[in-house]
Formats: sequence, C-alpha cells, structure tokens
Amino acid sequence: MAAYHGREEVALRLLSRDPTLDVFEAATVGDLGRLAELLDGDGSLVDAWSVDGWQPLMLAVFFGRLDAARLLLDRGARHDLASRNAMTVMPLHSAAAGNHADVIQLLIDRGADVDAISHGGFTALHSAAQNGDLGSVAMLLLAGAERTPRTDKGLTPADLAEQNGHSEVVARLRGASESAAAQ
Repeated sequence: MAAYHGREEVALRLLSRDPTLDVFEAATVGDLGRLAELLDGDGSLVDAWSVDGWQPLMLAVFFGRLDAARLLLDRGARHDLASRNAMTVMPLHSAAAGNHADVIQLLIDRGADVDAISHGGFTALHSAAQNGDLGSVAMLLLAGAERTPRTDKGLTPADLAEQNGHSEVVARLRGASESAAAQ
C-alpha cells in the first residue's frame, strides 16, 4: 500500500522488517534480485495474476521500475494483456498513467500497441495528455499513436490536457492534428 500511495521511504522501511517479497511486491518495488530468484524458481510467475487483477509487468511499469519491466519482458511477460479488473488497462496505459517515459519507450520498442483502448475508451495518449506529460505525448505521437481518439465521453487527448491546464500539451496535440489535416 505504501508504494501505491507514493510513500517510497515507508515501503523501504517495511521491506527491511520482512524482506520476503512475492513476485508482485518484487515487481512493484523493483527488487531485481528477488524478482529473478522467483522467476528462476518458477518461470510461470511471469504470467501470474494478483488477487486484484494485475500481472507483475503491469505493476513494474506503473511504478516506473524500468529494469524490472525489462527483466519481466525478457522472461516472456506479455505487454498485450489487459488487467483483470474494472480498469482493463494494458502495461502501456499503466506506464503513461505513471508518467514514465522511459518505460513507455521500452514497451513501444517491444511492440506495444500505442492505440490500445482501456476502460472508458482511454488510450495511453489520453493518460499522458491528461497528466501533462509532454515528453510521453511526443513519444507516443512519434510511435504513430492516433492524435484524436475519443473516449466514451467523446473527449480527445487535447481536451483532457486542456481541462487540466496543460497548455503545452494542448498546443502539441492540436498543432500536430492541424498539421496532419493540412497535408
């Protein structure tokens, strides 16, 4: 729980008391040694599902654990599966929600679908725009993400950026779509 709430120091203090992590916890905190140990002991853990519907890769990317994500992908983790919960997000959505451009790039390099849709019709570009993450927005556009997908409520990434006061992101998205329309 401490990791979910961005309390890194609390998570580390708790780990020092009980360092025996399961595969989900190891992915969440980026404990590469423990993660490798668990996967070496049981390779099927790379595809394990937590009780709340997440796989280790989904947790690693949400928390920005680049090296853990790389290890999981190298061991066969799939980046094309949606969570088994109401959010129905794929790893790329999770990385975008967490503002982790380096992890987004890794997933793109490994073939993640930049236009995959999650709950509510959101794409990774919607999440990056909503968060004001200009670097991730640019990266997703460069990778070929559709510039103007609409959520179930009819909102584009630029609309979400505008609602949240991210003027640079709005300019990038609207400029990109206007340039594309002019061509």
